[in-house]
Amino acid sequence: MTDLHKNSAQIIKPVIEAGSLRHKEMIQWRHQIHAHPELAYLEQKTSDLIAAKLAEWGIEFTRNWAETGIMARIKGQGGAGPTIALRADMDALPLQEKNTFEHRSRHDGQMHACGHDGHTTMLLGAAKYLAEHPDFCGEVVLIFQPAEEGQGGARVMVNQGIFKDYPADYVFGLHNWPGLEAGHVAVHDGPVMAGMDTFEVLIEGEGGHGAMPHLGVDPTVIAAQLITAFQSVVSRNISPLESGVISVTQMNAGTTTNIIPGSVTLKGTTRALNDETHALLHQRMSDLVQHTCAGFGATGSIAFGGTYPATINQTKATQSLEVVAKRMLGDSFVQSKLPPSMGAEDFSYFLQEIPGCYFWLGNGPTTGSCTLHSPHYDFNDEILATGASLWVALAYHHGLAAR
Repeated sequence: MTDLHKNSAQIIKPVIEAGSLRHKEMIQWRHQIHAHPELAYLEQKTSDLIAAKLAEWGIEFTRNWAETGIMARIKGQGGAGPTIALRADMDALPLQEKNTFEHRSRHDGQMHACGHDGHTTMLLGAAKYLAEHPDFCGEVVLIFQPAEEGQGGARVMVNQGIFKDYPADYVFGLHNWPGLEAGHVAVHDGPVMAGMDTFEVLIEGEGGHGAMPHLGVDPTVIAAQLITAFQSVVSRNISPLESGVISVTQMNAGTTTNIIPGSVTLKGTTRALNDETHALLHQRMSDLVQHTCAGFGATGSIAFGGTYPATINQTKATQSLEVVAKRMLGDSFVQSKLPPSMGAEDFSYFLQEIPGCYFWLGNGPTTGSCTLHSPHYDFNDEILATGASLWVALAYHHGLAAR
């Protein structure tokens, strides 16, 4: 094992070379998973594939975490050391794929449009290498997690006690990032992904004839006022130095053109990078619903749900990841100044339990609408070797690199 503490300039060579037989094997796994996407908590075939590979490589594991999740452990033979947990998500999205390549989705209305097929493959590639070369210190815990896409699979796994059965000192996760050059890494010390929740507003007025609006209380007018007023919360109640988002994404009202409806429902999402800002969003939205509706002679209520906390990296784990990435890829391949994303990630639940780092791995250009959650998206097979090698490098060198 290389002791980076003794030689701070030590270069780490990727253990899986691009174009190698091992890399080509990983591409086959990825294409198989992509062709057979499964939605949250239903990832049975994907789970079966992972279990079969782990068993083949002699890695101990347990199943049925959050329905289809898998936890595994690889013990190093290099002596005492930290235990690090590495996580990959497995679920697909309810989206019709529009790609025409051979490994496109075989399941109508289901698609790996966020790259979880690649995330799972990279962790499998690292697992196989570490099982074959266990001369690292400490232990590596593997987390194959279901239901990341808005369903909180990480929260369920935490509540079931994964870190009691598989204790770890640090936890790491990654997400492919279209628009970031392929194979490059972006790392954030502190917030990296926003906290999010959903909201539902119910406005109850008094419906009536569309030609006689003065005889009722029109909830659609109130809804229009609220949609506009919500945006003033971000522009006028939050510091310009903070980040917040309120997006109304659904409006349900009415049945025909000449009837003013009796009620309107608004739905959407809020995002913030810290709990204090999120609490302020909630309070101001609640005030606006109550007082705006009252001012028009209607009643209103708002409910929040589907919460993901902000994903906030811990400094020591972040420094360790950054050092390992720079020594493997080169300084110019690692960026630490990119702004965080207002997207959300349930990896945040793991970070509430133990310190860790969540980082981005460049997927390459967004040409042809190859962006996350697009029906034209596909994970970049070129970065499979890079991601798996980074996981292996962390297993060998975490705890030494950041001292």
